[in-house]
Amino acid sequence: MPEVPLAPHAVTAAEVVPGDLVALSRDEAERRQWCAVLHTLPESPETIRVTLRPPLGGPDREEVLARGQEVVVAGRRVDAAAVPAVSSPRLDAVEFRDGDTVTRLRAVDPEGVEVTYQRRWGRWHRDLDSRTTETVTDDAVRGWAADADHAGYVVRHHARPTRRPSEAGPRRVVVTGLGAMTPLGTGTGELWQGLLDGRHGIRELPDEEFAELPVRTAGVVPVDPAGLLPRAAARRMNRAAQFAVLAAREAWGDAGFTEGGTRESGLDPERVGVSLGAILGDASVLVGGDRKLRDRGPRAVSPLTTPMTVPSQAASQVSLDLHITGEARTVTSACASGTEAIGQAIDRIRYGRVDVALAGGAEAVVTPAIMASFAAMRALSDLGLEDGTSPSRPFAADRAGFVNGEGAGILVLEAEEHARARGARIYCEAAGWGLSADAHHMAAPDPSGSGVALALRRAVRDAGAHVVDVVHVNAHATATTEGDLAEAGALRAVLGAGGGGVPVTALKGHLGHLQGAAGGVEAVAAVLTLHNGVVPPTVGCARPDEEIGLDVVTGAPRALPERGDLVLSNSFGFGGHNAVLALRRLPRSA
Repeated sequence: MPEVPLAPHAVTAAEVVPGDLVALSRDEAERRQWCAVLHTLPESPETIRVTLRPPLGGPDREEVLARGQEVVVAGRRVDAAAVPAVSSPRLDAVEFRDGDTVTRLRAVDPEGVEVTYQRRWGRWHRDLDSRTTETVTDDAVRGWAADADHAGYVVRHHARPTRRPSEAGPRRVVVTGLGAMTPLGTGTGELWQGLLDGRHGIRELPDEEFAELPVRTAGVVPVDPAGLLPRAAARRMNRAAQFAVLAAREAWGDAGFTEGGTRESGLDPERVGVSLGAILGDASVLVGGDRKLRDRGPRAVSPLTTPMTVPSQAASQVSLDLHITGEARTVTSACASGTEAIGQAIDRIRYGRVDVALAGGAEAVVTPAIMASFAAMRALSDLGLEDGTSPSRPFAADRAGFVNGEGAGILVLEAEEHARARGARIYCEAAGWGLSADAHHMAAPDPSGSGVALALRRAVRDAGAHVVDVVHVNAHATATTEGDLAEAGALRAVLGAGGGGVPVTALKGHLGHLQGAAGGVEAVAAVLTLHNGVVPPTVGCARPDEEIGLDVVTGAPRALPERGDLVLSNSFGFGGHNAVLALRRLPRSA
């Protein structure tokens, strides 16, 4: 249509000529209900037969008008021959499928804009990346089509494209094994049952070296990992590496591989990798070496001090234990380390560098110096254990800071074709991930949450998904005021007001903050949430902070919603490191 402003004015029907935009009454003009005049033909000395068509296309209709009848013209002319004659087909017999689109155009409005709706999860959405915009039902769309010609609309249905074989691209990555060592116990079974039961694993630290600290509670693994390993091997691993090896062994067996490693499982060790996150790994080794140096001199310092101090020891010990030679990488990005390590492993498989990867995080930093440092930052919760409630209270009105913790969580990731070729049980798809940086402060999060929102959007996009697909969020939520509010604001910005009704849970009330291992353990829990269709409650959040503005799952587990298939697992770290993992529920037929 020509970009000339509408200037409605009254004329008689006798003055109308082809190309005019006409409304047959002032009321129609006010409702922007115009028609293009195609032909005029004298019907009698007193009347004229006028052929009309909606200016943006539609069916013709004829009206017989008295020559002196007042009509309204728009002050804008069109090329009558260029206005398309179309009719909207009925859709009663069409079987709609997710991925179909419908376009709807109010053709009687010369400035009408075509609106596109896409079907997903059985509803038609105007915007797949907003959970709060208009959605309509199949019946409504069929009604639009049935009434379109009469109401002045043009409605078109476009079936989703048929998939055709294409050139090889990035491979789909799936999760086939899980392993964990956490404050709730040994293994993923103890972890999952503890989450569902609403138990926490936070304890008071009994050792004398913690006695003078202002905070003496932490999420510690309740068994000595060294006692679960051969003595000679345990002596050459720091505590974080011990956790990692035990979690990796569990995940390896859970994936259906043979005890011992790659060779025993018939795998090419060069096509398997390790990707683990850690901040420090185990700070106690270096502290202990320094103490021996001061107390007893250089001969007392073990030659194993340096190799057992580096954060990469967990990844190297897992590769040694399972004879993995493809790669053994370590990611250090503060508390986002475990999630970023999983994301990097996804890409290594996607693009053919390896076929299988063990990915997650391991950490053991419950030491006096680390505890004292966090306490000096006023970041640790000073709430006690006397009332049986967790002192870590994410999203709660009475939260008082985070609780330091330790452990390991590891996933076995595989290329889908590799997993299916060996008949593996598949938990879910590791669909994508997103990174960003706050560039705000060395420790505090950006209160706007803009960096977190960017990582969330990138994870959804990397998964080839839309915001309407998100069915659950496993939040980072450390129970610090600044962090909780920034994350909640980001989730509202991405998912919509109230978080778009997406159920959110935070696990640090159960576990404490496992630092570099948090992303690995929470990814294990997110996988189990998808696999079992159950969202664990948020422990310690008896009274959610009203400023959070999210649907926080509290009190008891909740069924995972049916409509949607994407779970997001968030991890954010000191210095503005943001990482988000996207996991996709498998179709029921898979």
